[in-house]
Amino acid sequence: MKHITLVGIIVLSLGFLNTNGVAAELTADEIVKKVDEVRNPELDYQTDVRVVSYKPNRPEHASRYDVWIKGRDKTIIKTTEPENERGQSLLMRENDFWAFFPEVSKPIRISLQQRLNGDVANGDVARTNFSGDYSAKILSKSKISGKDFYVLELNSLRDSTTYGKVKLWVMAENFWPVKAEFFAISGRFLKTCSYENYKTLAGQLRPSKLVLKDAIVDGQYSTIEYNEMNIVEIPEKNFTKEYMNK
Repeated sequence: MKHITLVGIIVLSLGFLNTNGVAAELTADEIVKKVDEVRNPELDYQTDVRVVSYKPNRPEHASRYDVWIKGRDKTIIKTTEPENERGQSLLMRENDFWAFFPEVSKPIRISLQQRLNGDVANGDVARTNFSGDYSAKILSKSKISGKDFYVLELNSLRDSTTYGKVKLWVMAENFWPVKAEFFAISGRFLKTCSYENYKTLAGQLRPSKLVLKDAIVDGQYSTIEYNEMNIVEIPEKNFTKEYMNK
């Protein structure tokens, strides 16, 4: 058995070896999958999310949500603050999305693109993975502040996604997302996002704060803060309209 040298360990950490023993470059889709693994646990999990919106000359608006996520396409969002919105819930199942209100007997069909609070869309909290919803390509490799970065372009595979296109900056050494630009299905530039305050959540370093800045209105932005993440097993039956109506 051949000994693995320090160089070999570095090579293995950046990619993999092909049949000729040469380091093979990761594909864009493989990089996006690794980014998703950094952003969110692969197992079922629960997280407490605080969203605050800021607009020029207006008081901030803060909301808090209890979020339950199973796999890539099942999410429940329950509003816990403010008091007058408590009891409102959202259910995402695959490409279907419904809103539940205490005063309304039947759920209302909505979209991932609709706003949850400020510049935060429903899909920013409910559908947190890029892989599977977008096809990716590497636009360039750049060096920022001495660090190597991949610059990726993600194009939507269907009209139901939160965004039509995403431009993503990813640190090459650990696949940490650092910045994103989001575009509508029409191609209109919507907002930028910075991934900040990396800390241990569900056993791994992840961005605990996202800052989303409006592309048009100067000084208008929103933040998403993940206060905790807990790996929990969530029954499949929870992600049904019948269960939510209870």
